[in-house]
Amino acid sequence: MADSIATTAGDAVVKTADEVGNGMTKKQALKLRMQGMTKEEIGYLRRKRAAEKVWPFFRFLILFGLCFVILYPLIFMVSCAFRDPIDMNDPTVMWIPRHLSLTPIKDVLKVMDFGKTVGNTLILNIGCALVQVITCAITGYGFARFKFKGKNLLFGIVLMMILVPPQVILIPLYEQFRYFDVFGIIKLVTGDTISLLDTFWTMYLPAMTANGIRSGLMIFIFRQFFKGLPKELEDAAYLDGCGPLRTFVQIMIPNAASSFLTVFLFSVVWYWNDYYVSSVFFQNNVTIALMVKNLSTQLNLYLFNDATVNVSVREKIVWLESGCLLSITPLLVMYVFLQKYFTEGIERSGLVA
Repeated sequence: MADSIATTAGDAVVKTADEVGNGMTKKQALKLRMQGMTKEEIGYLRRKRAAEKVWPFFRFLILFGLCFVILYPLIFMVSCAFRDPIDMNDPTVMWIPRHLSLTPIKDVLKVMDFGKTVGNTLILNIGCALVQVITCAITGYGFARFKFKGKNLLFGIVLMMILVPPQVILIPLYEQFRYFDVFGIIKLVTGDTISLLDTFWTMYLPAMTANGIRSGLMIFIFRQFFKGLPKELEDAAYLDGCGPLRTFVQIMIPNAASSFLTVFLFSVVWYWNDYYVSSVFFQNNVTIALMVKNLSTQLNLYLFNDATVNVSVREKIVWLESGCLLSITPLLVMYVFLQKYFTEGIERSGLVA
């Protein structure tokens, strides 16, 4: 008796779930609705239902294709980094190595002097990123909250910093740091200029003046974020006796924490990956990007005792891929732990509508 009652109750629940008003099912309600439609409306409704069924399939194919294009180099890199060099000449080896080996990783760690190189890169990246975040935040806050003569002209110059490639100004920058002087004071005191090449000052000084790598975009991000904050925050701070600087430090910075984190992560990634600007100012391989750029020559010297030997890329591809994998590993680790804050910062910083 109890089982039959439960079965009847279950059928009633299913029937109730399928019913749509007055005891009709969804299919019956749709059929009744279509009776009062024209042929054009019925055709549109059928095409819409067909598109709703087909679109998920095409969306899957598009996303799968994009994922393959994006992930293919990474999968190939990982596959090559942990295989024996002889597997590169084995046509039966595609993705899974036949002979797993850590030798390429160990060799590249030694060739790149990985510990020292990472240390130099972190000192350069973290320092420049922190300084650049502060200077760009102050600049962006000024453009967002204050009115002054030439504001539009100066902001146009900021936009030019985004549009103009760094290659245009590298030669003047090189001359400036090669014969560095401050209004002629250094030459007046010492009798000659000083050279800042091969020192971190070539990267720190532009960051301290909001002219570092991609600083124009960072100023724009801060401007958009501060512009979106309510004016009442500043008015309340001014009524409490705060000046502009104190208002910025105590009121604006806490409300812009996500924007600060976003710009900091962008700055770290760009300084980490930069090799073009760094190669102009540094003669030695002091950063990860410069080391990867010159890794082929370093491997020729380590493997064949000749930096100028002409060797096929296939013969040293496992070492090259190992170097690339080691170079991106710190960024991947950072992204794994900060991915949530990174995406939230982008959404709230004005980069997306």
